[in-house]
Amino acid sequence: MRHRIFVETIEPSVTVTGDEFHHSIRVIRARVGEEVELFDRAGNAALGVVESIDRDRAVVAVREAVPSRESPLAIHLAMAVIQLEKFELVLQKATELGVRTIIPLVTERVELRPERYSGKMERWQKIVFEAVKQCGRAVVPAIEAPATFDEVLARGGPKILFEAGAASAPIETLQEVTILIGPEGGWSDGELQRARECPSLSIEPLGPRRLRAETAAIAAVSVVASRFGDL
Repeated sequence: MRHRIFVETIEPSVTVTGDEFHHSIRVIRARVGEEVELFDRAGNAALGVVESIDRDRAVVAVREAVPSRESPLAIHLAMAVIQLEKFELVLQKATELGVRTIIPLVTERVELRPERYSGKMERWQKIVFEAVKQCGRAVVPAIEAPATFDEVLARGGPKILFEAGAASAPIETLQEVTILIGPEGGWSDGELQRARECPSLSIEPLGPRRLRAETAAIAAVSVVASRFGDL
C-alpha cells in the first residue's frame, strides 16, 4: 500500500505541514513524483502525486478518489475495560477489522479502577488513528465515554453477547450490531440474566475453549465481520 497522509480536507492541491510533513518527508522519505494516498476528517481518500517539497511543507496534487474500504456492516464493540495494554491491543485490532465505534464497557467484574483509565482518551484516540492510517481506512472509529452494562443493553439496534458454552441462536442478516465482550472474570450471573431478558440481544458461543478477553474481542469481531461484513 502507498504511504498514507492525513490532511484536513482533500482539495485539488493539498499542502502538507506539521507532523504529517515530518513523518512523510523526513521519516518515510517520500520524494517528488512519488504517488501517495491522502485521507481526511470527512472519511474521503484520494491518490495524489508529490509535486514539490520545501523546508517545512510539501504540495500534493490530487489525481483520483480511492474507493471506500469501509465495511457495509456497522460494528459497535462494547469492550470490557481490561488491563490497559491489552485494551489498547483491542483498540488497534478492532480498528483494522473495520469496527466503527468502541465503547469501553464497565461490568461487575471489571478489575481496573476508573482512575486508572479516566485520562486515557487522548492516548486511545491516537492508537485508533494510527491503526486507521496503517490499515487503509479513511473513517476514524469513534471512542465513546465508558458505559455500564445496562446502558449498553439499553442501546437501540441488535446486540450480540459472546459467552463461552452458550447455545447458538441463528442470525440471518445484520446491517448494524453491537458486540459485547466481558472482562477476564467473565459475566456475572445477574448480567447474563439481564442479557437473556433483553429482546434485541442474542447470546452466542465463541468456540469450545475459554478465551482471554482480548482474544475474544478480536475473534468475535472477525467472526461477525466474516458472516455479515466484508472479511
